[in-house]
Amino acid sequence: MPLDTLSTYSQTLLRLDGRRWNELRRITASISTQPSSDGSSLLTMGNTMVVCTITGPREGRGQRDNNNATVETELSIAPFAQMDRRRRGKNDKRVQELQTTISNAFQNHLFTHLYPRSTISILLHVLSLDGALLAACLNAASLALVDAGVPMPSILAAISSGIIADTDDPSRKPEPVLDLNTAEELELPFLSLATAAAQPDEEDKVSVLMMESRIPMGGAHNQLESMLAIGVDGCKQVRSRMEDVIRKHGAKVMAGRK
Repeated sequence: MPLDTLSTYSQTLLRLDGRRWNELRRITASISTQPSSDGSSLLTMGNTMVVCTITGPREGRGQRDNNNATVETELSIAPFAQMDRRRRGKNDKRVQELQTTISNAFQNHLFTHLYPRSTISILLHVLSLDGALLAACLNAASLALVDAGVPMPSILAAISSGIIADTDDPSRKPEPVLDLNTAEELELPFLSLATAAAQPDEEDKVSVLMMESRIPMGGAHNQLESMLAIGVDGCKQVRSRMEDVIRKHGAKVMAGRK
């Protein structure tokens, strides 16, 4: 049954899961969940759960770039992760698109020049999927890379944002929403973006921007601008929670060495 977007998503009311328009779902995360790997993490965003393991940096064979490390990503989605129990193989177009996006994001974000002729492998396993797949994978990979000790300028934090537009009344200002679940993604135009923390006197920089559906850019109200604005703010909230997880893990490790 289609969502009642005009009543459910008004900024003065609540969404179907009880959140307001600018409210994140519950985020929980753990680091070093797989002791046998170089780095690992377990992250949940609402009902979306992702496990990430890092292998490397290790010596790569047949690397074309002798001056930088190469980032490789392998993504698998469990058949039971969604209600339809659809099996997505390695040749699935959506999986390949996400793998390329994640690899490119960290290839440009990490200090790969410190590990020439080497490979950093990111393995992502999606155990439960309820929206924000790309954002959850990027966040889980960021935490696992921190656990692996791979240097980077800042934590890459990601989120999804959508827009509510009244097609019957074009004069009505579209309303943005943050951190969409699956039901919302099926009904609303949305995008996924990730930002990197800038210097204190600079604004955060957008590192990843994927348009997940067609978004009108003209007219009296710029929908893309509204989605980007709420998305950048959402990334700041996600980064703050990820930093709390890292600090707590670091304190636990230091306490164990005393």
